[in-house]
Order: sequence, then structure tokens, then C-alpha cells
Amino acid sequence: MADNHTPKENHLLAALPADAYEHLLHNLELVLLPLGTVIYESGDELPYAYFPTTCIISLLYVMENGASAEIAVVGNEGMIGVAHFMGGSTMPNRAIVQSAGHAYRLRKLLLMEEFNRTGGRRKGVLSHLLLRYTQALITQMAQTAVCNRHHSVDQQFCRWLLLSLDRLDSHELTMTQELIANMLGVRRESVTETAGKLQKAGFIDYHRGHITVLNRPGLEKRVCECYQVVKTESDRLLPRRPAV
Repeated sequence: MADNHTPKENHLLAALPADAYEHLLHNLELVLLPLGTVIYESGDELPYAYFPTTCIISLLYVMENGASAEIAVVGNEGMIGVAHFMGGSTMPNRAIVQSAGHAYRLRKLLLMEEFNRTGGRRKGVLSHLLLRYTQALITQMAQTAVCNRHHSVDQQFCRWLLLSLDRLDSHELTMTQELIANMLGVRRESVTETAGKLQKAGFIDYHRGHITVLNRPGLEKRVCECYQVVKTESDRLLPRRPAV
């Protein structure tokens, strides 16, 4: 399995200088994350940091009555585990696999050892990179809150699709209606109606939880400004994908 994967599929790991990358490489563990896998629940202490390569992980806030809404998506541009270096050991949200695939995980203690390095050529390398990523993640969270309050389900769905596609090497997603509804914080009927409209317009093909994007430019014209705000800030702060 490992022969078909490399940590450099994750943009943060790929952006590390050679010596910092080699230092972490032997401690990175490849893991398969099936659809619906819960990485952590609210209040859990996470023993690992996760660097997705081919999966997408959704960050959700869950209410006491079980209702939920997505606040951010994390894919090959980022990592799961910002609480490790932001001064808190837990997060008040749930992290669940939105699109199945692989990630590399690194033990918390090893991450923090490198993050807090005080000397040598690697000093500050990982910390600066992860703090820039955290700023991009905060921007996504803030814009998602605005979008959920002020924009239609149709626009939110387009934003979610485009953000997901930006984190995959594919135009296809496998998602249940229930999972999409939980992420957007809407009823399943609203997801069915919205997906039907997009399919009728020729933007997507949607069949039994399998979404294929047929017309990305059409989605980009239909989406609200929130998608571009998040993308612009991510492009400004985060390393571009290395050329293959």
C-alpha cells in the first residue's frame, strides 16, 4: 500500500525543506480513512496530527440535540490537529472523514518537538508553516459562518463542492445525502432539491451518493463570493502544490 503513496502528496509536508522533511519522514504513518470515520469528538485529546493526502476531513460543530453544521474542510492542503500547537489540547468540534482516502499521521509529541525547535537550521520552519495554515483555516471557518447565515442552500452547496474539489485529484465525490445534510446543517430534502437543480443545469451528475462534477466553470459562476474569499486567502498563505 505504501508504495503507491508519498507524504509529499500533502502540500504542507511537501513544502518543508529537505532536512526537516527527512527528519519527520520515518515517523509518518500511512493510514486508510474510510468514509464516515470519526477522527475525534468534541473534547477528545488527539494523540496524533493527521496530514491528509487523498481524503477530505470535515470539521463539524454538533449541538446537544444532535444537529450539526460544517465549519471547515481539510484535505491535502492542510492538517488535523491545530489544537496541539495553539495552546489547547482539545477542540470543541468533531472531525469526520467526508471523502475516503489516505492520510499520514504523526504522534503529537514528535510534532511538538519539531514545532518548538529552538536551534539549528530547522528552527521555526514547521511552526511558521503551520501557523500560516491555521490563519487560512480560521478564514475558512469565519467565511463559512457568514455563508451559512446569508446565502442560499444552493450557493452553500456549490461552495462546498468547489472547496472539496480543490482538495482532490478528481472530479468525483462519494457522499450520502445524510452526510451532506449534516455538513450543511439542512434537511435531506433540501440536499435532494439542490442536487437535482444542479444536475438539471448540467453542472453535476448525482446518483446514489456519487457526485461527478461536469461543469466546474458553471459552479464557479453560480457560487457566492465566499468560495473566492477562502481560496484567495489560502493561495496567499499556503504553499502551492509542487510540480510533479
